[in-house]
Amino acid sequence: MSDATEVFELKNQIRATAHENRRQQPNKDEVSAKILEMFMELPEYAAAQTAMFYLDVRAEVRTRHTLPKALASGKRIVIPYCVDGLLELFLLEDMGELEVGMYRILEPRAELRDLPEKRVDVETLDLIMVPGVAFDRRGGRTGHGKGYYDKLLEHARLDTPLVALAFECQMFPEIPVQEHDVFMDRVVTESAVYEGRGRGRSS
Repeated sequence: MSDATEVFELKNQIRATAHENRRQQPNKDEVSAKILEMFMELPEYAAAQTAMFYLDVRAEVRTRHTLPKALASGKRIVIPYCVDGLLELFLLEDMGELEVGMYRILEPRAELRDLPEKRVDVETLDLIMVPGVAFDRRGGRTGHGKGYYDKLLEHARLDTPLVALAFECQMFPEIPVQEHDVFMDRVVTESAVYEGRGRGRSS
């Protein structure tokens, strides 16, 4: 069995465990609120003029309840949405600009997406909030395996902090990584803010 195959299988095992752990996480709304409060207290958030928030789906750490507070902060708040396997970026100015789309995912209203003033280049982001399925304390991450965020992060500025949100039950001793995998600068859970390796440091 090749190293790549071993990594693939191990990641799948970790994903399955993490999905179940996350599904069983009690009090998701309250725990999510604590995680978001910790995120918004980070110096990286204070310094960011343009910050990207993800919109939660299924059992992820819930971000949507904190978005109104972020919108009221005076920062430019950006959200991603998926088009043909790639993430596009949308400048969110009001919660009314969102609607429930396919798979019951909250996303920008279709008629607003192509407005020039709503489109955002990833290089303008000063902070990127990253979801994921499982993490380790080094900032190692595994997502759903489709690479949406990997493709987006390839084009982010190297000085833009990558901050992941997770429930503590999504933390593992070590996430197996490959050359293309990106380490987070921080992972925020309800229990701690873990200092990750960030990009360009895979060992």
